[in-house]
Amino acid sequence: MTTPAPVTTELTIGGMTCAACVGRVEKRLGRLEGVTATVNLATERAHITHPATLSTAELIATVERAGYTAEPPPPPRPVATHTTELTIGGMTCAACVGRVEKRLGRLEGVTATVNLATERAHITHPASVSVAELTATVEKAGYTAEPVPTSAGRGATGDDGAEPDADGAQDQREQKKAAVAREERDRLLITALLSIPVLVISMVPALQFRNWQWVCFVLSTPVAAWGSWPFHARAARGLRHGAATMDTLVSLGVIAAFSWSTYALFFGGAGEPGMEMPFTLLPSASGDTPHVYLEAAVAVPLFVLTGRWLEARARHGTGSALRALANLAAKNVVIRVDGAERRIPIEQLRVGDLFVVRPGERVATDGVVTEGGSALDMSLVTGESAPVEVSPGSAVVGGAVNSGGLLEVRAEAVGADTQLARITRLVEDAQAGKAKAQRLADAVAGIFVPIVLTIAVTVLGFWLGAGADPQAAVTVAVAVLVVACPCALGLATPTALLAATGRGAQLGILVKGPQALEGLRRVDTVVLDKTGTLTIGEMGVTQVTCRTEGLDEETVVRLAGAVEQGSEHPVGRAVVSHARRAAAEGAGLPAVIGFAATAGHGVSGRVDGHQVTVSRPDAEPTDGATTQDGQATLPTELADAVREAESTGHTAVLVRVDGAPEAVLALGDSLRPGAFRAVDHLRRLGLRTVLATGDSEATARAVADRLGITEVHARATPEGKAELVRSLREHGHRVAVIGDGVNDAAALANADLGIAMGGGTDAAIGAADVTLVREDMGALPDAVRLARRTLGMVRSNLAWAFGYNAVTLPLAAVGWLNPMVAAAAMSASSVIVVGNSLRLRGWQPTSSTGAPGRPRPSNPRPGGGRPASNRPSRSRARATAASEQS
Repeated sequence: MTTPAPVTTELTIGGMTCAACVGRVEKRLGRLEGVTATVNLATERAHITHPATLSTAELIATVERAGYTAEPPPPPRPVATHTTELTIGGMTCAACVGRVEKRLGRLEGVTATVNLATERAHITHPASVSVAELTATVEKAGYTAEPVPTSAGRGATGDDGAEPDADGAQDQREQKKAAVAREERDRLLITALLSIPVLVISMVPALQFRNWQWVCFVLSTPVAAWGSWPFHARAARGLRHGAATMDTLVSLGVIAAFSWSTYALFFGGAGEPGMEMPFTLLPSASGDTPHVYLEAAVAVPLFVLTGRWLEARARHGTGSALRALANLAAKNVVIRVDGAERRIPIEQLRVGDLFVVRPGERVATDGVVTEGGSALDMSLVTGESAPVEVSPGSAVVGGAVNSGGLLEVRAEAVGADTQLARITRLVEDAQAGKAKAQRLADAVAGIFVPIVLTIAVTVLGFWLGAGADPQAAVTVAVAVLVVACPCALGLATPTALLAATGRGAQLGILVKGPQALEGLRRVDTVVLDKTGTLTIGEMGVTQVTCRTEGLDEETVVRLAGAVEQGSEHPVGRAVVSHARRAAAEGAGLPAVIGFAATAGHGVSGRVDGHQVTVSRPDAEPTDGATTQDGQATLPTELADAVREAESTGHTAVLVRVDGAPEAVLALGDSLRPGAFRAVDHLRRLGLRTVLATGDSEATARAVADRLGITEVHARATPEGKAELVRSLREHGHRVAVIGDGVNDAAALANADLGIAMGGGTDAAIGAADVTLVREDMGALPDAVRLARRTLGMVRSNLAWAFGYNAVTLPLAAVGWLNPMVAAAAMSASSVIVVGNSLRLRGWQPTSSTGAPGRPRPSNPRPGGGRPASNRPSRSRARATAASEQS
C-alpha cells in the first residue's frame, strides 16, 4: 500500500509576542504524527508539512489549544497589469537607455525595456499607474515621451463608436521625424561649410595668411555655439536631472577646446598678426606662444553630427522590413452591398462584409473567397515565393497582391485580429527585447560616462602635475572626452535584432524576441510533431494501384470520384478532391445515379452506364474463389497493395467496376513539400531529430523512415510529449519543439524553445517562441541559421564596441590622439556597428535544392515496402512525394 504524498499548508498565527511563543506553536504542531512546522514571528506565518489525511481544521484547532489564533492566509489579490509602448525622444546613447529604464523601474510594479534603435519603451505596469504618470516620469528624467497608438486601432472602434485615428497619429509622427531630420541635415551642412575652411587652414601651415587665426575664430564661433547647441542643450538637461551622457562628453570637449583657444587668442599672445601654428597629430607645445585648437572645437561637432546623421540613416534601413509590413495594410476597400459597390475607409470594414479585389490590388483583410478565381502573390506576407491559386472557399490573407482575376471576398477578421497585424505585433515585440549580452552592455554604459569624466579629470591633473604644458594637458583631456563612445554599446544588439527580425519576417520566420534567437542558436535537439507539421494534416490519395490488364488509372479515378460525390465521409471527400485534380482542365466529374451508402462498408452507384462500388477490402479472398455475393475475388497484386497500405498506417479502399476489382486506393496524410530537406538540413546543422506523434507505431515509423528520423515516440499523448521534453532537458539537452495543434501546446511551453506552424491553432502559436508563417518546413533550418548569424553579429558588434573603447581611451590618455582624430574615430565607431548590422538585411538562406552528398532514404515511396518498379501503377501524389525525397 502506497503512502499519500505530504501536503503543505500556510497558516496566519495571531497572539505571538516572542520567540517562546514561536517554540510553543512549533512544539504543539510537531506532536501531530507526520507534521513538521516552521513558524516565523516577523511574518506571523506557520509553514506546515503534514499528511494529506490531516485536515487544515485539525491544524487550526491544535494552534488554538496552544492559546493562539490561526487561520489560512487570504489568497493573493490578482493584480491587473497593462502593457504600454512609449516613443522616447532625446536619447543618444546607452547611458540614456539605462537612465530611462531606472527612472521607470522606481515606480511600484513597473518594469521597462527601452530600445535605443527604435526609440521605444516597452512598459509593463499595474492598472493603478496611468500612462500619464509614465510619460511624466520619463520627462522628469530629461527626455520626451508620448504613447504609441496600439495596432488594435485599425478596424476597431471605441466605446463611443468613433474610429481611432492611429493612421493620423502615425502620419504626424512621421512628419515630425522628417522635420527633425531636415533640421539636423541643415545643421550639418552649415556646420560643414563653416568648419572645413578652419580645418584646412589649421592643418596646412602654408595656407596660414596674416591674421588667419581671427578668421578661423569668427568661423568657429557659430559652430561651437549653434552647431553644437543640441549637445549643449541635452548636456544641460541631463545636468539638471543629475545625469551624464555622451552629449555631456561632447559638450565639455567643445567648450574646453574653444575656451582654451579663446584664452590663447585674447590673453596668450596667439592673436598676434603673423602667428603660425604647425599641425601635429600628438599634443605638444612649442615656443612661448600657446596654440589655438579651433580645429578641434569645430571637428568634434562636425564629425559627431556626421556620424549621427549616417547612423540615423542606417538605423532607418534596419527597420525597413517593419515599415514594409505596415505599408501592406490597405487604406480603403471596395465593398459590395446588394450588388452595388462603394469605397470605404478600411476602419469601417466589418466581419462578414463582402469586398472586391481587382487585379493588381492588395487583399484588404483576411477572408474567404466567395466568387472568382485568381493567383495571389503572398511573398511579402508569408515569404511564399510561388503564387497561390485561390477559388471559392479558399482562405486569403490581407496584404496579398491579386495577380489575376476579379475576386469577391467575405471578411473573416479585421483590425488587430488579422494575420498581418499579428505578424507586425510579433516583429515589434521582438525588436523591443534585449539579449543577455546587451543587458551587460547597458549596465556598463550606465556607469561609462562618469568613468570617462573621472579619467579626463585625472589625466588633466596628472599631465599638469608632471610639469607638462597646460595646452598639451587640456588637449589630452579633450581627446579623452570626445573619443569615448557609449553609443556603440547601446546600438550593438538593437540594430542587429532590428535587421534580423525584419529579414526573418520577410522569409516567413517570426521570433518573439532576442531570447528566442538565443534559444534557436543553442538548441541541440528538435522534437517534431507529425500531423500538420511534417505532413499536410489532410487526408489525400497517396497511391493508386490498378489491376493488370484492367482499366487505366485515369478512368478508375474518374469513376471512383464520381460515385463518391454523394459521400460526406473524409475518405470520400479525399477521393473526390483527387479525382477533380486528376481530371482534364475544364472537365468535371460525371453524375452518379442510384447512389447508396452503407455505413462501415462503402458507397455504390451507376456512373456512365457502369456499376461502381468503392468499399473497404476487408476479408476479400485471394485464391480465385468468389465471394458470397458472386463478385470476383481480389487479384494478388491488389491484395499486396492492401496489405502494404495497412502496414504503413494508410487507409485502403477497393474500387470495383461492374463487379470486377479494378484498383486499390491508398489514402493518408502526405508529407509537406520540403520536409525531407528540412530534416536533412537540421542533421547537417548538428541537431538531433526526434519524432513524437499520437499516431500508431506503423504510421509513425513509415514517416520516420521516409525522413531519415531514427528516434520515434508513437501514440504520444499531450502529457506524454511534455514528459518527453522534460526528460530530454533533465538529461542536459536544449530542446526545441515544433508543432501546430492544441495537443502540442504543453510541449511547446515546456521546451527551451517552442516553434509553431503559422497555420496551427492559436494555442500552439501563443505557446511558441518562433512561428513559421509560410508553413514550409524548410524555414526551420533557415531560422536556425539566421539565429546563429544574428547572435554572431551581436557578438562582433559588442566586441567592437568594447574593444574600441578599451584601445582608444588609453591612447588618448597618454597623448597619442589629437582631439580631431578622436572625434572622427568616435563617430566612425557607431557607424561601423550599425553598418555591420545592416548586412543582415541582405542575408540569404542556404539553398536546399541539390544539396550534395545528401543521404537517400532507404525507401522513398510514401507507402513504404517494395521499390516502385514492383508496382503496376502510381498516382501523381506518389510521384510528387518520391521526387521530393530523391
